[in-house]
Parts: sequence; C-alpha cells; structure tokens
Amino acid sequence: MKIGVDALASLLYEVRSEGALFSRNILAPPWTVRFADRTPLTLITMLRGTGWVVPDDAEPVEVGPGEVAVVAGAEAFSVTDDADVRTPPLYVLHGPYRCTTATGEEIGDEIVLGLRTCGNSLEGDGPAVLLTGSYRVGGRVSERLLSALPRVLVVRRDDGAGDGPSPILELTATEIARDDPGQQAVLDRLLDLLLLCTLREWFTRPEADPPGWYRALGDPVAGRALRLMHDSPERAWTVAALAEETGVSRATLARRFGELVGEPPMAYLTGWRLALAADLLARTDATVESIARQVGYRSAFGLSVAMKRVHGTRPSEHRTAGGGSR
Repeated sequence: MKIGVDALASLLYEVRSEGALFSRNILAPPWTVRFADRTPLTLITMLRGTGWVVPDDAEPVEVGPGEVAVVAGAEAFSVTDDADVRTPPLYVLHGPYRCTTATGEEIGDEIVLGLRTCGNSLEGDGPAVLLTGSYRVGGRVSERLLSALPRVLVVRRDDGAGDGPSPILELTATEIARDDPGQQAVLDRLLDLLLLCTLREWFTRPEADPPGWYRALGDPVAGRALRLMHDSPERAWTVAALAEETGVSRATLARRFGELVGEPPMAYLTGWRLALAADLLARTDATVESIARQVGYRSAFGLSVAMKRVHGTRPSEHRTAGGGSR
C-alpha cells in the first residue's frame, strides 16, 4: 500500500469509485429516487433544482442547486423533491447498473433517457438534475475516515457564489453524456476529485466537527508528527525521535499531540500501524513477517501480540476472515 503524504490522503486511499454506480437523473416533480445498493459512501449533488436527502434512520437534509452532499453508511436512503410528500420511488438503485421499480420490476425505456441517464422528464431537460456516485470503501484505514463523518453532510454554496454548479461539477456533467474510450476512468477520477474537495471543504466549515487528526494537520508540531508517522510507519518511532524531527522537546510534543489529536503519539501510531496491517493482510498475499516489518514491527510475533491486544484477533485469523488478497 502506498502511504499518502498526509492523513486525509492516506485515509482516502481505499475510497475509490471504480466499478460503482454513477448516474445523472433528469427529473420533473413529483420525484423520488431510492438508493438501496448498500454502498458505504454516496455522493449526491443537484446540478439543477433542489432536493432532499431522506435517510431511513435520520432527519431529511436539503441539498440546493450546486451543493454537494455525502451520505455515509450502507443503510438505504432516498432523494426527493419534497421530504413531506413521500412520493413513491420512480426507481430504486440496487447496485452498479441495476435499477428496478418500487415493486422490484426492471425499469423500462420510459425511465432510461440515455447514456448513464435516467429520469421522468420526457423532454430530457427537466427542472431537477441529480448527479450521484456510489463509492467502494474497504478496510480499517478508510473506516477511520468514515467514523468521522455524519450520516449526511452538505457543503453549502458560499454567499454570492450564485446558484450554478462549480467548475468540477460542470465538467463532470459534460463528461457524463460522452462515450469516448476510457470514459469511465475519466468519470471515476472526476468523482474522486469532487469527493476529496468536498470533504476538505466540509472539515473547514463551522458546522463540522472534524476529528482530532484533521485539526492537528495544521499544527507545526502535531501535524509534522502525524505526517512522519503516516509517511514512514516502518520507522522505529519513539516520542523522543518524533520530538527531534519536529524540533521540540518530548514534553511539548506529547502535550501538543494529546491536546489536538486526543490521544498520545504512540497510541495513535499503534492504531495507524494496525489499520495498515489489517488492510495488507486482507488485500495481499505478503507474509505476516513481511507485513509486520512494513508497518513498523520487528517480527510477525510482535504484530500478532499487538493485533490480539487491540482488536482481539491474530493476523492469520484476520486474513481468513477477510477472504485473502483481492
């Protein structure tokens, strides 16, 4: 696994849009689109019009034109033009390229409007245009990011920014209707960029409650220590070694790191190393000894002891449960 240059990049490493459902929905009221594909992360944006994200297990959240929402969690949810009316779903998304009616029947040509495009607007240019992308998320590393997100977050348009979509959204909307070679890869990368920009923007908003590791990234002491651990988990880090690299005393590092991140440096390092090890065990055929050294343990025994103590399972048991490499 390639270790990212900062905590956010590292935690996003296993979040990818390849092979996931990506669609444009052109809609005329009343409309509801149901999402039942059980993907852990879904991006929703209104290119035109206003919609409501309505989770089964949370309150509705409004999404205005040009705004981007991220829905975290595999539980089903709906997007609709009126959260109070509860319009029956026009169609239900069950997974990549599989949509049905609310009663489970395959959708007909009257709903499929074109390439990657569905809806109920016969003229093909309805008052609401909904863009969706569902993301594969796997492993302990990305769980550290998902656990920091609310069920639904929305990045609102800044005052004075107008109602139109951002340049990234405009480019994505243009690319959807094309069918050039490699088009899916282009769309995947645009969605990844949109997700990264959305999360980065969200964590700076007053209404957000960013995790300690994100707040610490801007600190010259704790942020530097975090980057060192993320970039080189294999190094034999101690508080003294991290303090020397950051140019402060051990006491200063320990205090600053604890205040901002919410746990001691060595506790964070252990969690990060074990998350990396768990993902390597599940996704590669590397030996436990090799993985142990990659993430900073001197031997397979040391990794096994740490994993058993923290997660209650040994590396061999985790690999069996994870299904081996992909």
